[in-house]
Amino acid sequence: MRKLLRALYCAALFVAATALAQTYPTHAITLIVPFSAGGPTDTIARIMAERMSRSLGESVIVENVTGAGGSIAVGKVARAVPDGYTLGIGHIGTHVMIEAMQQQPFDVLRDLEPVGMIAINPQIIVSKPGVPATNLKELVAWIKANENKVSQGTGGMGTPAHITGIYFQNMTGTKFEIVHYRGAAPAMQDLLAGHTDIMIDQAANSLPQVRAGKVKAYAVTAPTRLAAAPDIPTVDEAGVPGLHLAVWHGFWVPKATPKAVIAKLNAAMVEALADPAVQKRLVDLGQDIPARDMQTPEGFGAFHKAQTDKWWPIIKSAGIKSEG
Repeated sequence: MRKLLRALYCAALFVAATALAQTYPTHAITLIVPFSAGGPTDTIARIMAERMSRSLGESVIVENVTGAGGSIAVGKVARAVPDGYTLGIGHIGTHVMIEAMQQQPFDVLRDLEPVGMIAINPQIIVSKPGVPATNLKELVAWIKANENKVSQGTGGMGTPAHITGIYFQNMTGTKFEIVHYRGAAPAMQDLLAGHTDIMIDQAANSLPQVRAGKVKAYAVTAPTRLAAAPDIPTVDEAGVPGLHLAVWHGFWVPKATPKAVIAKLNAAMVEALADPAVQKRLVDLGQDIPARDMQTPEGFGAFHKAQTDKWWPIIKSAGIKSEG
């Protein structure tokens, strides 16, 4: 009898999931962004939400849920009803690094389903205009000459900027204060105001300020130059070889979201990334469009697992901990 009831229950779930997928979506979808409005993750999310709304026939509404390096937003997605109406965006910081630094009430690999990778970009080492250095080697020398007086703003605890800042110090023998914000946008505002001195920031956030002459750029954290800013040298060229950390963005939904619903979300995402207008907006922000196989739930899921396997031991062996 128990086996029969279980079979009937599974059959009912399958029928319900199939019915949901056939009609999905019937109302607006909420896209949870783990950082403040105006930052790189938020900008990418809004570009994608606008284009995906056209494909899905329903609005994709951005909701900014900030705090704790993005883990509050990730937890909200993980706890959401798995019906396809809650979609989360995040990156290597929110979906890999933060869990390695501090135990969380969720497991991103267990509690979320991948939808696909959206974009990937390096970071740019930048400073306020008043810093006298004209290249990366001079910046390192200036930081050493002002030990513990220099400050780096980040988008939050456990973000790529945070981890890269620590590695920068370790590789160059420098010491500076790391100041965390609720996203890269407010961190950039304080850099522009002169309240902090440097940032190691996503290209999407920094390039507009670099082009406007409001911040100084020293290097990109990649082995090759950025197509959108070919005049900025790589860290290898500029004097800190090997300081490589790419920031990739992707979409996730709660575990147990019907596969057919995930497929519809993925199709809308893929269609958006194939749109020349979307591609131009992302490339102008310093983003690279991932290969087609990385845009699939399976390809992105395997990549996410590999990134976790790579970075967790590094972060844990380095003793990098979240302060709260």
